[in-house]
Amino acid sequence: MALKPLQAHCIPLGQFDGYDSQLTLGGANEILGGEVATLVSYNITGTDDAAKDADGSDGYVGTTNKLRNIVTRVLPANCRPVWLVDEGTRGYGTLFGELVGAVAGQKTTGAQNGPHTGSGSGKATLWSRGLYAITLDAVDTEADGLVPANATLDVGDPITATSTGLLTPVGSAQGSFDVGNLVVARLVEFATNGSLVTTPNFLVGNAVINFTQVVVNFDPEY
Repeated sequence: MALKPLQAHCIPLGQFDGYDSQLTLGGANEILGGEVATLVSYNITGTDDAAKDADGSDGYVGTTNKLRNIVTRVLPANCRPVWLVDEGTRGYGTLFGELVGAVAGQKTTGAQNGPHTGSGSGKATLWSRGLYAITLDAVDTEADGLVPANATLDVGDPITATSTGLLTPVGSAQGSFDVGNLVVARLVEFATNGSLVTTPNFLVGNAVINFTQVVVNFDPEY
């Protein structure tokens, strides 16, 4: 649903074209925000649309097949470089598809009302090293994945990614984009949404904490 940079010095890279199908609501491997992404080559004569400054006019590699780069969350084996991608459909505020207000201002979330955040430019914004929170719907949610119910997880554990870019613990059954389980991040903690009006855990005894996101230190050089 959303990638949340937690440090002011995290710098976004917003100049790269994204696969149209991944920037489309309900598309194949739709980007939610918080997945691991990489650049792959794409023939400039292909059918994937791009803004003029990213359509191959600025340069290409190859002499027979003219190739440009394109962002994808579908990770080839051993790919490099990798980033976190922050496009999505929810969790980015009123401009990006969620209803706030409605009758007497009572509604703070709602059905999807607008487009994917990459729809305006066709680009995917990438983020490199730093401390990030990622909502749990955008990571590997299998039993041995990056979820609070996974009792084997501990602070500082290494994190890799599935072949579709979902962050997952090294050694999980979902595998990774690299046969060596290449580490791209370390686990910091699971966290709530940070709301100050949520009843504190100590007031409700042993009730389950409503974790909504995972905090990681992303550094693909680990």
